[in-house]
Amino acid sequence: MATAFVTHPHCRKHDMGAHHPECPERLAAIEDQLIASGIGQHLAHHQAPRAEVSSLARVHPREYISHIRSSAPASGTVHLDADTAMNPHTWDAALHAAGAALLATDLVLTRQADNAFCSVRPPGHHAMRNRAMGFCLFNNVAIAARHALEQHGIERVAIVDFDVHHGNGTEDIFRDDARVLMVSTFQHPFYPYSGTEAPAPNMINVPLPAGAGSRPFREAVTGQWLPALEALRPQMVFFSAGFDAHVEDDMAMLRLVDADYAWVTREIKAVADKYAEGRIVSVLEGGYNLSALARSVVAHIKVLGGL
Repeated sequence: MATAFVTHPHCRKHDMGAHHPECPERLAAIEDQLIASGIGQHLAHHQAPRAEVSSLARVHPREYISHIRSSAPASGTVHLDADTAMNPHTWDAALHAAGAALLATDLVLTRQADNAFCSVRPPGHHAMRNRAMGFCLFNNVAIAARHALEQHGIERVAIVDFDVHHGNGTEDIFRDDARVLMVSTFQHPFYPYSGTEAPAPNMINVPLPAGAGSRPFREAVTGQWLPALEALRPQMVFFSAGFDAHVEDDMAMLRLVDADYAWVTREIKAVADKYAEGRIVSVLEGGYNLSALARSVVAHIKVLGGL
């Protein structure tokens, strides 16, 4: 077996307009760096299917799903909020993004892959049960986690979110669900200005101030994430893998480096190896400096694949 790399060409057709940071070139940069690093040949490449509405509906109300579908324009661009837009290809891209997370979960849980990385867009962790925001329409990692719980009978899952922004949508969906532990770090105060007021007991939210770098991040992981994960003993681990806390990413003001993403992946992989038979699915979230994004994803995947 090997690490599965799951994506789909339609994820590059979603385009929210010129100069939008969440751009199609993000996925091209990742795939170019996989080739340049020489690790692409060691991955098992899969094309993502389209997610069925029934899978989305484990997380999002059907009325919301219908609203997103009906909002897709026949041409041009329509904005759902100031940051989040749809073009004629967005609906299909969103289905393939969620479908990638579902396929990755199936591959890992049926032992067809050791673990998986989903290189997809639009991202998902800001998508709430009935609201699109923050570049996100459907919450890909939440859809996959619910699939593991309800379709495969997994009893306990952990969601690890190191994106620079708080995964408010994921917290909205899984608040007080004892089957799911979410551990996260994020810049605060910063968009979406959440995650610090009375988080639920299954939410380990660690806000970091602007300018925080490797040491505060690693202290949060070792001091707060790892004890909570040890207490849960997860049967499967999901990453909401956003790489926009990188020092080269000017969308935010944390100061992580490539090595931090490799380090945190090793720490979490050790937990998954101990309790979850190594079962990990990682789903791309943020990361907008193309070079830093691509290098950091490769560092993350190298650890997943033992490369």
